[in-house]
Amino acid sequence: MAMKDRMHTGELYLPGDEEIMRDQLQRLDRLYEFNQTRPTQMDKRQALMNEMFAEIGEGCYIEPPFYSNMGGGHVHFGKGVYCNFGVTMVDDTHIYVGDYTMFGPNVTVATAGHPILPELRAKGYQYNMPVHIGKNCWIGAGVQILPGITIGDNVVIGAGSVVTKDLPSNTIAVGNPCRVLREVNEHDREYYFKGRKIDWTEFGSEIYLCKWCFYGRRN
Repeated sequence: MAMKDRMHTGELYLPGDEEIMRDQLQRLDRLYEFNQTRPTQMDKRQALMNEMFAEIGEGCYIEPPFYSNMGGGHVHFGKGVYCNFGVTMVDDTHIYVGDYTMFGPNVTVATAGHPILPELRAKGYQYNMPVHIGKNCWIGAGVQILPGITIGDNVVIGAGSVVTKDLPSNTIAVGNPCRVLREVNEHDREYYFKGRKIDWTEFGSEIYLCKWCFYGRRN
């Protein structure tokens, strides 16, 4: 099996393989071009994103600089995904992100790992495990997500957390290692930050109805 094919199987391989490097450098050239765009060049950014990513939905926004081992070539974004400054996608294999998920500044999503045995590391061997992130998540500033992790829908991860285990949907998780703090609950339908209440009259009827649907499921 070619080294390039091993990138997506979880097997050990050599990332410095000539075929892999040739493909990677071409992708990194496009990433470099994206990171040099001016804030007013939104159309150019969108065109480059369409070329760079394995999949990218409508309404995605990425604030340069954006870093990626394969230039986004193994990154799959749903619609409305937002990345703040300095997000890193170590996409040696596939990273899947659901609709409307937001990444704070300096988040790292890693798929690449290296064997513990020093003799194998000395020869440059690597393995990759895919990462799955659900819909409508908020990944706080400086979060690190390790290879092979699955994160459910509607998950909030506190700033600076290191995610070493899967996280279930509809939870708030924090810490190093990251642990579930609590579930998203009725309190979050009343308050958006500490004692600040949500004024539901300011939002559309669809969101307002979702509020009562939520109560109906839980009560």
